[in-house]
Amino acid sequence: MTDKKVKEKWVKQQVVKMLKARQVYYFFPVAGAYTSIGVPDIVACIKGKFVGIECKAGTNKPTELQLRNLEAIRDNEGIAMVVNEDDLEVLEQRLETLL
Repeated sequence: MTDKKVKEKWVKQQVVKMLKARQVYYFFPVAGAYTSIGVPDIVACIKGKFVGIECKAGTNKPTELQLRNLEAIRDNEGIAMVVNEDDLEVLEQRLETLL
């Protein structure tokens, strides 16, 4: 889906549908005074693997801080990915390989 009007919220909804359909544990980290900034939009646990998913829409890109957080997840043997509306099929395939 390459529609310039796609919103990040829609991308998050599609990711959540995929996770729910596979009964994956996930949550949305809540930003606040005592939380780290740059944490991925969705954090999941799939078959014991820590997964961080940063959702974007259109041509939006992750910030440097978001990229550092995703890299830290990978450095600790977790799975970190950035997903936009064009990557949903890739995410679906990746989820299938993890399950």
